[in-house]
Amino acid sequence: MSADIKHRTAALRAEVERHNHAYYVLDAPTIPDAEYDRLFRELQTLEAQHPELAAPDSPTRRVGGKPLDGFAPVRHAVPMLSIRTETDISDTGAIAFDARVRKELGLGENDAPIEYACELKFDGLAINLRYQRGVLVQATTRGDGETGEDVTQNVRTIHCIPLHLKGCAAEVLEVRGEVYMSRRDFERYNERQRAQGLPTLVNPRNGAAGSIRQLDPALAARRPLSFFAYGLGEVRGWASPATHNAVLGALAALGVPVSDERAVVQGAQGLVDFHQRIAAKRDQLPFDIDGVVYKVNSLALQVELGFVSREPRWAVAHKYPAEEQLTVVRGIDIQVGRTGKLTPVAKLEPVFVGGTTVSNATLHNEDETRRKDVRIGDTVIVRRAGDVIPEVVGVVLDPSIPQGERKESGRFDLFNRLHGKCPVCGSRIVREEGEADWHCTGGLFCPAQRKRALLHFAGRSALDIEGLGYKLVDQLVDRGIVNTPADIYDGQKLDLQTLAALDRMGEKSAQNLLDAIAQSKRTTLARFIYALGILNVGEATAKDLAQHFGSLDNLLAADAESLQQVRDVGPVVAQSLVDFLAEAHNCEVIAQLRASGVHWPEHERRQTAELPFSGKTFVLTGTLSGMTRDEAKERLEALGAKVAGSVSKKTDYVVAGAEAGSKLDKARELDVEVLNEDRFKKLLNPVK
Repeated sequence: MSADIKHRTAALRAEVERHNHAYYVLDAPTIPDAEYDRLFRELQTLEAQHPELAAPDSPTRRVGGKPLDGFAPVRHAVPMLSIRTETDISDTGAIAFDARVRKELGLGENDAPIEYACELKFDGLAINLRYQRGVLVQATTRGDGETGEDVTQNVRTIHCIPLHLKGCAAEVLEVRGEVYMSRRDFERYNERQRAQGLPTLVNPRNGAAGSIRQLDPALAARRPLSFFAYGLGEVRGWASPATHNAVLGALAALGVPVSDERAVVQGAQGLVDFHQRIAAKRDQLPFDIDGVVYKVNSLALQVELGFVSREPRWAVAHKYPAEEQLTVVRGIDIQVGRTGKLTPVAKLEPVFVGGTTVSNATLHNEDETRRKDVRIGDTVIVRRAGDVIPEVVGVVLDPSIPQGERKESGRFDLFNRLHGKCPVCGSRIVREEGEADWHCTGGLFCPAQRKRALLHFAGRSALDIEGLGYKLVDQLVDRGIVNTPADIYDGQKLDLQTLAALDRMGEKSAQNLLDAIAQSKRTTLARFIYALGILNVGEATAKDLAQHFGSLDNLLAADAESLQQVRDVGPVVAQSLVDFLAEAHNCEVIAQLRASGVHWPEHERRQTAELPFSGKTFVLTGTLSGMTRDEAKERLEALGAKVAGSVSKKTDYVVAGAEAGSKLDKARELDVEVLNEDRFKKLLNPVK
């Protein structure tokens, strides 16, 4: 092969990608379509004649590959966490966020305003793009935040996403952003589909999400998708700027699409102004948004602020109001959610709002229903909150009808309306002090919570029953085979023949599930406590309870005062435990689980203060050869340590395995003690 062919192929790739960027990113095509097609076909021909010239970053890879059987799971190197949504859509929402940030940073009224980066909240699908030495090697969905799906073939078909970053040789650079479909492309696509008598897309968001999850990349390639970056994932060998806005600017310089509708502002008033400015032009934007996003601009301050409940303290999404209509309330029902939350729901005279006919609308909770003073027979304003869940915004009173002569008299009282019992299972309902929601206490027994309880019980962090997922739980519950977690271990209810007869199951899969169920019987006390799905009791609290009480019997016998002696357990968590264990149905299921053979090593009660790493904070980075990161985390937590996800001044130790990344650099910057794997093992050995 001559050098001329190599040179021509490389030149064609560069030229085609340059035209792609001008057309799809800048919206400013530089050549006619026919000329672009000629260049593209020439490149295809050269690569077909000389396969050794094929490259993963060639623009010819955008046409799609062979169909897949399914999407492979991919564990994110850095979790893709969601951000908190500010439900107050008024200016107060922005002001409240600024106040929370200032409080966390210990700033007073006389201190300087905080600098924020403001951007749009795109209505699409979150994607992580992984580049190695500047070449796109993998694209994954958010998934559950820890593990997503490999959708690389489909993402390659999105022309505005660069297959090769300009001037970037970083070992790893993960770019995170949103795949979306513009309004213009959505309408054009639907027009073509209608002309051919083919199905149309419901809305741009569904169009984007559905396209990315097509198993046939050729079908995905026909969907007109776009992308905007909004942040980073794992980074190795790339000097990150000091601010979020500068990061976006640096990504744009690498050829990554970044929205121009962003700003750096000062303080709460700056946030308010941005929210109002975007609201005024929202309808004129070429794509759908459902709000804006505020982020503390300084990356150093982001690290200092950290996270709470897996959400960053330094960012928030601020929504906009959706379309509204008037209708009449015909009744008010109480629905029991999958978590046991009791929600008042207005039964409405059907009304077309937000693109669909609405006959039910949430009233959220008792306080909201009282505040809005919604009563049967009232005319109300209905809004599709977040463009998804219809809600009652307020009442429009008829001035000719005196207040005392409304169809329903008296303010809404959820407890009295239900006589203090769950409308589904009859268990007691409770409302924690200072909380807005009433909850059913029959978590393991209530039919309304059944599917959620089973999925939670079988989850990876709980009993870890591989194969017991959403579709199977739906079948087992809908057919009345399984009612409580204890039924999972009942061999007469869940046998090989019963499972094999379920849709898409088969004998081999059924046997694998039965093996997983049998294996799950041996667990830990912490996992078992977490698996019960007790309100306000997460993984960390379950571990603290197990360490403190040492046995389930000790925990079952504890009162609220004893429970509050446990680390990080306050009155709210203690009362949640008391309420849960006071319900006879729950205790009966626990007894059945123990009788079925679910067990764990019992040990003597050990106070948290006696544990060797009590009060110490560790951060894990890189790959450990002797154990997984999850195993290392479990061992540290069992010894009283707190394992954090990011390095800060409060970090005591950073454990650095092979290929440690930016956390190691941060540890050195903050002068935090770093342990290699050998030193880490020696630290663990004396307390084995």
